[in-house]
Amino acid sequence: MPKNLMHCVAMVAAAVLCQAAVAQDFPNRPVRIIVPWPPSGNVDITARTVAPALAEALGQQVIVENRPGAGGTTGTAAVAKSPPDGYTLLLGSSGTVTNAPAVYKNIAYDPVKDLTAIGPIQSVPMVLTAAPKTPVTNFAEFVAYAKAKPGQVSIASAGNGSSNHLALELMMRQTGLKLIHIPYKGSGPAITDLLGSQVETMMDQMTASIGHIRDGRIKALAVTSKLRSPSLPNVPTLAELGLAGYEASTFTGLFGPAGMPPAVVEKLHAALHQALSVESVRARYHSIGGEIMDMTQPDFAAYVRTDFEKWRQVAREANIVVE
Repeated sequence: MPKNLMHCVAMVAAAVLCQAAVAQDFPNRPVRIIVPWPPSGNVDITARTVAPALAEALGQQVIVENRPGAGGTTGTAAVAKSPPDGYTLLLGSSGTVTNAPAVYKNIAYDPVKDLTAIGPIQSVPMVLTAAPKTPVTNFAEFVAYAKAKPGQVSIASAGNGSSNHLALELMMRQTGLKLIHIPYKGSGPAITDLLGSQVETMMDQMTASIGHIRDGRIKALAVTSKLRSPSLPNVPTLAELGLAGYEASTFTGLFGPAGMPPAVVEKLHAALHQALSVESVRARYHSIGGEIMDMTQPDFAAYVRTDFEKWRQVAREANIVVE
C-alpha cells in the first residue's frame, strides 16, 4: 500500500476512534437547551416538559434557558454560533427554524447550513376560529360570509411572518378569499380581541385556542393538519373541506449547531426518543393538542428542509417580507 494511502487510512481510523471516544464520554457536564422565547409559551412548555426525561436518558442535568428577542431569532442565532459539541442545544420550532428564515429580510442564520436537526418532538396543528359574534358556525358558512364581503372580513394572527400568518395566506390562495389580515404581537392579545369580537376570525396554534374552544367561547371551523386532531375530533381538516393537499402544522424539535460529531447527534437523538416514550411526557403534550413525532434523524433533517422551502415559496408568492 502506498505511503500516502496508508497515511489517509490511518487518519480516517484515528478520526473514527476519536468520534467514538467523544460519544462515549458525552455528556460529562450539564447540557443547555436554549428556548428563544419568553417563559410560559408553547416552546417553553415543550422544553420544560421533556427536559427532566431527557436528563434521565443522558445521565446529566439538562438546563432550560430562555433567550428571547427578535421573534425568536436571537436565541436561535446564538445556538447556531455555539461550539458544536452537543452542550448547547436549541428547542427549535417551525416559527424560528423554517418560517422566520423564509420571511425575514435579514437573518443571522440559515436553517439548513447553520443548524443540525437532531430530532423532532411534537407537531401541533393550527385551527381556524370565529369570534362569538361572527355569524358563522362552520367552514362553508365562513367561505360564503367572506365571499359576500370581499376585503372586509378580518382575520388575526400572532404577527407578520408568523406560522399562522403563513398558514392563513396559504388558505387564502387556495380558496381565493380576500380577508383583512390583522397582525398582533403574539397570540395572547389576538385571542383577547377574538373573544371580545373586535376581530372576526383567527388562525392560531391549537395549544393557544383549544381551552377557549372547549369552553365554547370561540368557534372552531377547521384544523390545518393532514388528519383530524384527536384533541378536536369533530373539527374537519381544511384538506377534507376541499383544499387539496393543504397542511400547515407547526413542529418543535431539538437542534444544535452545524458540524456536530455524528456520534453525539446519534446519542442525543436516542436520548430524545427515550424521553418521548415516557408516558407523563406524552400525556402532557396530548393535553395541549400536540402529537408526538417519531422520525429518524436523517428523516427529520429532510422534513425541516422541505418545510423551509414550502414556506419560502408561500412568502415569495404572497410578498411577505419582515424587516
